[in-house]
Amino acid sequence: MTLRTRQRKRPASGSEIQLSNRFAELVNEEKQAEDGVDVVLGEKCGDLDLRNDSDIPEVPPSRDSTPEILKKALSGLSSRWKNWWIRGILTLAMISLFFLIIYLGSFMLMLLVLSIQVKCFHEIITIGYRVYHSYELPWFRTLSWYFLLCVNYFFYGETVADYFATFVQRREQLQFLIRYHRFISFTLYLTGFCMFVLSLVKRHYRLQFYMFAWTHVTLLITVTQSHLVIQNLFEGMIWFLVPISSVICNDITAYIFGFFFGRTPLIKLSPKKTWEGFIGGFFSTVAFGFIFAYLLAQYQYFVCPVEYNSETNRFVTECAPSELFQIQNYSVPPFLQDVLGRETVNMYPFQMHSIALSTFASLIGPFGGFFASGFKRAFKIKDFADTIPGHGGIMDRFDCQYLMATFVHVYITSFIRGPNPSKLLQQLLVLQPEQQLNVYQTLKSHLIEKGILQPSLRGKLD
Repeated sequence: MTLRTRQRKRPASGSEIQLSNRFAELVNEEKQAEDGVDVVLGEKCGDLDLRNDSDIPEVPPSRDSTPEILKKALSGLSSRWKNWWIRGILTLAMISLFFLIIYLGSFMLMLLVLSIQVKCFHEIITIGYRVYHSYELPWFRTLSWYFLLCVNYFFYGETVADYFATFVQRREQLQFLIRYHRFISFTLYLTGFCMFVLSLVKRHYRLQFYMFAWTHVTLLITVTQSHLVIQNLFEGMIWFLVPISSVICNDITAYIFGFFFGRTPLIKLSPKKTWEGFIGGFFSTVAFGFIFAYLLAQYQYFVCPVEYNSETNRFVTECAPSELFQIQNYSVPPFLQDVLGRETVNMYPFQMHSIALSTFASLIGPFGGFFASGFKRAFKIKDFADTIPGHGGIMDRFDCQYLMATFVHVYITSFIRGPNPSKLLQQLLVLQPEQQLNVYQTLKSHLIEKGILQPSLRGKLD
């Protein structure tokens, strides 16, 4: 056996063991120094990540906001039928108010959308504040509302620039704001971002970032979607009314079918939802959307794009209806000819699109409600608020509408919208005179080359 082999098998002395242990301690300390931030956060805030759903603080239950007169009138009924009548009466009241706002015009509808957006944002942010109220996070609500203001300023500024160009052209102050609109919007947001960073507290870093994300997701759900609703409205009131009414119809008919015939649960997130209500709501909504589209397509007030008249300072809905809103003759499929007793039918092309809108409202739209149900279950609440007796909060009634607004906007831009001469003209009027002359000369040359303008007119045009 060699000397090297004997050295390998020689038992370690006490001093060597101490040296080895000390070396291991130094390596461990170095590792902790490298991950120091994670170690500190794990000690201070680690319990936040380890909490399961049962550990989340409960939001105080909403109070019963049912008017006393309804409570007395329905006192003899069971809770099931009492809720039925309360929901029914308040639903009719809301529908009546909605028709009144439609009568008042496009501008009032825009104000309604803005009001609903602010209220939905308030309800979601309030849940976050109540759940984590014990942590006393600095500036949470202040920054949340500040970011709401910034995002609204950006989106509504874009709308003004797109649809009110002639109005802006007459006012120098607005010209400055529109010209530098995106830079101003970014500056406002950057200010809020810096305020958030300055508000960070050592003991609550992770939670503060959670709530920062909470605010931004809420803005995405409410402000972005409400902006799309208004964009749809500018395409024509019919693109606003048919989708919204389809969601409302599906909500009502699914509830009715589920109330009287529901036996089979649909989804665990919403135990009261049934397959009978889901299927009944689908067929009812498609039929309603088809008929409602036929009624609205007959009136310019509903089918014409909403435009701003700078001379009268009012929104106008006057135009020659497009082919989408003109009666066309369609051949009936052979298998339906015996049922309908005819080979052709007259209908508006928009009615075909209404089937797509109604189908989405009844099959996909409810998943917005299921998403909201999962959110409420996560925080152990029944409703977002108690604004509407029997219905809950505003967000409880518009959880499906936001998903529908996105679909309608994508549908219009993908299958419907073409070049808008009116919008293009507004953009041309904003240009400098030299730029306008350049556009004119280019357009004139292009039309002559295509043979649309006769060469004999060249001298007159010059």
